[in-house]
Amino acid sequence: MSARQRPEPRPGVLAIEAYVPGKSSAPDVAKVFKLSSNETPLGPSPKALEAYHAAGATLAEYPDGSASALREAIGRAFGLDPARIICGAGSDELLHLLAQAFLGPGVEAIHTTHSFLVYPIATLAAGGTPVVAGEKHYTAHVDTILAAVSPRTKIVFIANPNNPTGTYLPFDEIQRLRRALPKPVLLVLDAAYAEYVRRNDYESGLELVATSDNVVMCRTFSKIHGLAALRLGWLYGPAHVVDALNRIRGPFNVSQPAIAAGVAAIEDTNHVEASAAHNARWLPWLTEEIGKLGLAVTPSVANFVLIHFPSDKGRTAQDADAFLTRRGLILRRLEPYHLPGALRLTVGSEEANRLVVEALAQFMGAAA
Repeated sequence: MSARQRPEPRPGVLAIEAYVPGKSSAPDVAKVFKLSSNETPLGPSPKALEAYHAAGATLAEYPDGSASALREAIGRAFGLDPARIICGAGSDELLHLLAQAFLGPGVEAIHTTHSFLVYPIATLAAGGTPVVAGEKHYTAHVDTILAAVSPRTKIVFIANPNNPTGTYLPFDEIQRLRRALPKPVLLVLDAAYAEYVRRNDYESGLELVATSDNVVMCRTFSKIHGLAALRLGWLYGPAHVVDALNRIRGPFNVSQPAIAAGVAAIEDTNHVEASAAHNARWLPWLTEEIGKLGLAVTPSVANFVLIHFPSDKGRTAQDADAFLTRRGLILRRLEPYHLPGALRLTVGSEEANRLVVEALAQFMGAAA
């Protein structure tokens, strides 16, 4: 059957490069350490697990379409108005909703060179045009972003901290960006890794959203809360933006088990603090120990590090990936992020962290 005799997607859809997740398995390896998706090694809160299992008793019933219990729990945790919060099936869905609501043909959205792949995907899916703003030292650069703004710009996507580089913009730079943006441009702050940051000059965006008409902040339960399998995220924004998103989201876009687990997770502050403390211990250790091997590591404030490999035959990122995979250590290849010479390593358990450093030492020694 020819293409003209079957339903075809609208122009542009098949030009979108589908998101490719990190691999999660290694053939013929007894024990695998998945360090490719920035998942927490501590897992979810036991209280969240308990709430998730208890929700099984109501699987025949539709969930609360407004996720009111979860929005109220988030509001209590951060001192926010629940009416200005919207929940979604992961922050990914919320990013797509923003694109659907504000983009379209002839409209542009800006993202930076090595930022989250969902930004251009969501932009193209909505019929918009992605515009790439260059980075400096693998970090978003405010002046470069502002130079990319045109009369067609409607959204600026900023991951802060950024995935996959682990770098961040201080709050004064975020404020400077917001002040310089035209008021009709929506600044989207993706703060998926905010809970891990231990820097005094960082702010996730809550304060800026509270005082602005053109800023929203997205957060996720997939990282420090350990609920990635449930697909749960939330957005805090101006009332008019939240109203627009509620008009186009699915009526039951968050499941009841996800709502219940999310409430318990955000209320279990001890578990969140334990996860952050684990990361605060092992992030600098990994950075230092890997650096001692002669490998460059981009300074990170998140729960992962970006490791750069030489271009010499036998020592490339692809060679390292194959070497580590044979030992059950799964890192993230970064060709889709325009970083073919690097691998992203999630901070794992103590066992995993030590094994990775030992394996990288072997790799560099064998390749010398």
